[in-house]
Amino acid sequence: MNFLVDNQLPEALCRFLNERGHRSDHVLGLGMDEATDVVIWNYAASGGWVVVSKDEDFLHLATRQGDRGKLLWVRLGNCRKRPLLEAFERQLPGVVRAFDEGFRVVEIR
Repeated sequence: MNFLVDNQLPEALCRFLNERGHRSDHVLGLGMDEATDVVIWNYAASGGWVVVSKDEDFLHLATRQGDRGKLLWVRLGNCRKRPLLEAFERQLPGVVRAFDEGFRVVEIR
């Protein structure tokens, strides 16, 4: 699975996902740190990426009629890297399974 990690999440999340066999890039690494949410969303959707974000604006994009993009919506609130990665460690198998089953929006809490 391919994940595109948004600005408000650390680049360490990309390394974590890559180490677990998923392709992952951060918007910073793609030179998209100044891009609008719509530009990021369209890039991800056209390339088969799942956007990983805390930004509720992506939820609105993901639920537009006829849209095909996918969102992993991080609902953990403000936390340090370690609790974030621990939550991903626990929930990643279920997240991947949900996307494989056709869900377009999956939450991590």
